[in-house]
Amino acid sequence: MSPTMQPAVQPAIHPAIHPVVRRQTIADALRRTAIRLPAKTGIVCGETQWTYAEFDALVSRLAAGLAQMGVAEGARVAVLARNSHGFAALRFALARRGAVMVPINFMLKADEVAYILRHAGAQTLATDSGLADLARAAAALDTQVAQFIWLPSEDPSQPVPGMHNFDTLAACTAPLPEVSLQSDALAQIVYTSGTESTPKGAMLTHDAVLWQYVSCVVDAAIAQDDLALHALPLYHCAQLDVFFGPAIYMGSTNVITSKPVPDNLLGLIEKFKITSFFAPPTVWIALLRSPLFDPAKLASLAKGYYGASIMPVEVLKELASRLPRVRLWNLYGQTEIAPLATMLGPEDQLRKPGSCGKAVLNVETRVVNDQMQDVAVGEVGEIVHRSPHLMLGYFHDDERTRASFEGDWFHSGDLATIDEEGYITVVDRKKDMIKTGGENVASREVEEMIYRLAEVSEVAVIGLPDPKWVEAVTAVIVVKAGHSLTEQAVLAHCNSHMATFKCPKRVVFTDSLPKNPSGKLLKRDLRQRYAA
Repeated sequence: MSPTMQPAVQPAIHPAIHPVVRRQTIADALRRTAIRLPAKTGIVCGETQWTYAEFDALVSRLAAGLAQMGVAEGARVAVLARNSHGFAALRFALARRGAVMVPINFMLKADEVAYILRHAGAQTLATDSGLADLARAAAALDTQVAQFIWLPSEDPSQPVPGMHNFDTLAACTAPLPEVSLQSDALAQIVYTSGTESTPKGAMLTHDAVLWQYVSCVVDAAIAQDDLALHALPLYHCAQLDVFFGPAIYMGSTNVITSKPVPDNLLGLIEKFKITSFFAPPTVWIALLRSPLFDPAKLASLAKGYYGASIMPVEVLKELASRLPRVRLWNLYGQTEIAPLATMLGPEDQLRKPGSCGKAVLNVETRVVNDQMQDVAVGEVGEIVHRSPHLMLGYFHDDERTRASFEGDWFHSGDLATIDEEGYITVVDRKKDMIKTGGENVASREVEEMIYRLAEVSEVAVIGLPDPKWVEAVTAVIVVKAGHSLTEQAVLAHCNSHMATFKCPKRVVFTDSLPKNPSGKLLKRDLRQRYAA
C-alpha cells in the first residue's frame, strides 16, 4: 500500500504524559490566576476580602474538607444560597474536588426545590442562615439529602446547628485527595426555570464552561483591570458563568453582593469605583428611576452589560443619554449553551437597537424555518446553535434531549429575524407568540411600541383566553412615579402606529411586574393572574 493509501491513525497521548499535565478545569483556571496575581484582591464581600493567593488556598482547604465529610468525586452537591464569599469559594472548591454543583433558585417553594434535589440525586445541600429553613423543609420531602453545609453570608450570620460549618471545612489540614477529573468531566447541572411541566437539568462540562469563558473574554471585553460588581444571583448561569467565572479567569477584582436593589447597587458602585456591572433591563430601569441615581457618582462605571430579557429601545436611549461614558453590551443565550450565544457590542447599540447581535467567538448560530432552512431577511424563524459551549444533554431526560438537538443543531426555542448584515433580533419565545384572530403577534413588538409612551416604566404584553380572538393581546403596564396614564391613551397610541390585530384589546395597570431573581419577567405568572 502506498503512503497515500494508508489508513489514518488517531494520535493518542503518550503513556509517559499524565493527563493532568494538559488539564484545564474551572478550578485550574483559579489556580493559574492565583499564580499570576497572588497579591491582587480577588474577592470582596461585606467585611471579607481575599487576595487571589488567599482565595485559591482557601478553596483547596475547603475541597479537602469536602472530601473529609464524604463528598466523593462526581457527587452532586446542591447549593441553595444567596450571593456571598462562601458561595464563591464553594463553587471553586466543588470543581477542585471533582464534585458536580447543582445551583438552585432560592425563590422556589420547598416542593419545587425537593424536585430538583430528587432528580439530581443530591446527597449534600449547601445553604445559608436565611435559607436554612427552606433547605431543611425541601430536603425532608423524600430526597436523598443526608448532610448540609452552612455557608457564611454577605452580612454577619451565625452557623446553623447540625450543619457542617464552612469555616471549619475551610480550615481543613488534611491533604486534598488526587482526582481523576479531566476537562470533559461534568462540572454542573443547571436546572432551567421550568417553563415546561418540570425543570430540565442541563449538564455542563468543565470544558464547555471554559470555552464559554473565552468567548466572554473576547466578545464582552472582560479584563484583568476590571473592578466588577456581581449582584444578580450566582445560582443563575448568567452571573456565575458569563461574568464571575470569566472575571476570575482573567484576574479582575470582584465585589459580591446579595442585594440587587438600587440603593445598595448605587452605593457600592460609588464606594468601590466599580467599572463593570451586569444587570437585566429591569434592574437598569430601577436604577434609572431611583431618586438616588446620580450620574456624577457613577463616573467610574465604564462597562455596562444587560441580558436575560430584551432591553426596550427607549430605555436603551435613556441609558445612552444619562450615562454617556458607559459602553453597553447586550448578551444573549440560554442555560444549555453555558449560557452565552450572541453579542451586540457598544458600537451597535443605537445602530441596531433591539438586536442581540451576532454569534460570539466559539458559537455558530442560524435562524431557520421548520425544515431547518435559513430564513430570508426579515422572516421569522427559530434560533439554533452549534458550539463547544453546549451541554451534554438534559440529565435523565433522553426524550427532551433528542428533541432539543433534532437535525444536529441545538434548538433554542426563541423566534427571531436576521437582517442583511447578519444581525439577529429576538422577537419572542415560541411559547410567548400570541395567536389572535388567526394572526401571530410578537409580544415584544407591542411592548416596544408601548415603551414609546413617556409615562411607561415597564410593560409586559401577554395573550389571554378570549371567546372571540382565541387569545386577546393584553398589555400589563407599570406607570412611572408621578405620572398618569389611561387605557384609552395606550390604545390610541398603538392604533395610530400598528396594525389593528397587533394592538391590545385590554390594558391592565399594576404596581409591579413579577420577576425571578435574574430579572426575567414571569409572563406565565401574569397569564395565570389575569386569565379570569
